[in-house]
Amino acid sequence: MSSRHCQLTGRKPGFGKQVSHSNRRTSRRWLPNTQRRRYWLPSEGRHVVLTLSVKGIKTVDRHGVETVVAKLRATGVKV
Repeated sequence: MSSRHCQLTGRKPGFGKQVSHSNRRTSRRWLPNTQRRRYWLPSEGRHVVLTLSVKGIKTVDRHGVETVVAKLRATGVKV
């Protein structure tokens, strides 16, 4: 898995050009706001650490960690 990659939403860095005042173009990246969050998984009696974007964190808050972990495991992500 690459760095700066959301495990839930799949957000990755965006690529493009930075344009200076003289119209000179250089490559740059827009990094997603990813954060490592530790959640308690009551069904297994342990913590899980997920790398999530802010939208992914809001999704976990909305649906619950049990549902999100089940969805991740169904897609083949090791949690």
